[in-house]
Amino acid sequence: MRVVIAEAGVEYRVASDKKITTPQDAANQVSEIADSETECMTVILLNSKNGMLSADIVTNGLVDSSLAHPREVFRRAISLNAKFIILAHNHPSGDVTPSAEDIRITKQLVEAGRILDIKMLDHVVIGKIKGELKICSLRDNGLVSFD
Repeated sequence: MRVVIAEAGVEYRVASDKKITTPQDAANQVSEIADSETECMTVILLNSKNGMLSADIVTNGLVDSSLAHPREVFRRAISLNAKFIILAHNHPSGDVTPSAEDIRITKQLVEAGRILDIKMLDHVVIGKIKGELKICSLRDNGLVSFD
């Protein structure tokens, strides 16, 4: 069950006891962003056993970009004592190939997580082509080191 709470322009969705163990699990939890006409950056917050605490849309961008700052990404993770995060965002075009900016921002957020002791597990790019959900895991594709 999801509960949606709107607060200061940020959408928080809570789903208790759902374990996230794969990029596909993460994508399934935030799949509705694939239908957005603008890029939406979502952070999935996890406890120490990969149980989902919440999934929060932290930024809504333009047609081809979504600016994310560590401050927005980690704000709620800190307040909920999250141990791990997974970042997910959509590409409205449906092409899930990560951009150079996607890779740059992911590296920045991995480093911020190290400082905060909140490990970033992955960044998943989501898109839809002919109604079919497509994903690209930056971890699985070796585009960013998350360790």
